[in-house]
This record gives sequence, C-alpha cells and structure tokens, in this order.
Amino acid sequence: MGIMDKHKVLEKNATLLLVFSFLVVTVGGIVEIAPLFYLENTIEDVEGMRPYSPLELAGREIYIREGCYVCHSQMIRPMRDEVERYGHYSLAAESMYDHPFQWGSKRTGPDLARVGGRYSDSWHVDHLTNPQSVVPESVMPKYGFLLNRVIDGAQIEDLMRTHAMVGVPYSEEMLASASADFAVQADPDGDWDGLAERYPKAQVRNFDGQPELTEMDALIAYLQMLGTLVDFSTFTPDASR
Repeated sequence: MGIMDKHKVLEKNATLLLVFSFLVVTVGGIVEIAPLFYLENTIEDVEGMRPYSPLELAGREIYIREGCYVCHSQMIRPMRDEVERYGHYSLAAESMYDHPFQWGSKRTGPDLARVGGRYSDSWHVDHLTNPQSVVPESVMPKYGFLLNRVIDGAQIEDLMRTHAMVGVPYSEEMLASASADFAVQADPDGDWDGLAERYPKAQVRNFDGQPELTEMDALIAYLQMLGTLVDFSTFTPDASR
C-alpha cells in the first residue's frame, strides 16, 4: 500500500482523521510550550524600563480610544531598512507593561515605537490638530478637540490599580500619589521631585501650551516617552538567550 493509499484511509474515516489530527496538534503544542517551563523568565530584564506615569498612562488610554493603533504600529523589526528608518529594533521588555500591547498590524502612518523626542511638543500639537498642515499627504483625521477636553485625573488611581491587578508593579506609594503625580507632570513649576523619583526619565512640562490640563497634554506626554526609557548606546543583548 502506497503513501497515498494510506492517506485515503484517513480521509475516508472521520474517526481516524479526528484522532490523528488531535495527535498532530498535541505534539506540535507540546514542542512549542514545553521549553517555556524551563525558562525563569521569557522577557529579558532591561535597565530603564518602568511602568507608565499616571499622565502617560492616561495618554495611552486616549491613544487606544482614538484608534491610533489601527494605523500606527509600535514594533520595529530587526531588518536593516526598519532599523535605519526607525531606530533600534523593539525589545519584548518595552511592551511588558502594555495591556494590551500596541504592536499593531499595519502602517498607514509611520511606526511610533521610537517617536519620543523626535519632534517638539508644538509639532505634535499642530500635527494632531491638523495633520495636513505639517504632512500634506497625510490621511490622518484631525484631533484638535483634545485641546478642549480638560481632565483632572479623578479616575487615574483606579486605572492604575486595575493595571496592578494584571502584574504592572505599581507600588502603594505610586498609587497613593497617582492624582498628584498626574497633575504635576504637566506643571513645570510644581513640586515634581517625587514624580521623578518614582518614574525616572518622566518628562515634566506644559505639553500643549495651555493653562488647563487637557487630553492633548496626556497624549503628547505618552508619545514623547515612547522609546526613550532604554539607553541603547549601552544596551547589550543577553547572549544566554
């Protein structure tokens, strides 16, 4: 009996086909999953990574709410053309506090994994208010209404506690200081020493240039920190992995 004749036996017998399909899937699953049980951690620890500050986390929520992830990815692949255009390839650790992650699946616009610090705050305000004013060929919709949406961070502690429930290491001190840290990050004249200690490299300034704390402040604070936490000039991959 040839190989094709043996295969016909499976095709004609629904029970045999089900059994052998189950065996194939089981073996494949074991091969993929079993090695993970022998690893202490599947994500390499990277110096500089920290949880989002309260204002950055609020900005991330706005980013998700407005569907920015639909057109912008946050995952630079280790290919020469991507690395030369966007910067160092993305590390798993950079998404370790993302629930859900923002890798994206398409790029109508450029990847944003390293957008932090590439443009000024005023550029972001102009771009979000009227994208075509700075990128004429852009098909991005206008988000100028964010300038008029004042936020007070009343729910930010609850949001942080929710993230803590799924593993983000927010300490009780961070949670207790959530509302104050939320407000002071956009107030360069405030007492933000505690914020800087809890969230190293947190950028403190009036992001949208208005006296009120708005959704535009939060979104720009989030965008300006993307890709800025890890110092890639000193980063060396763990060769044991």
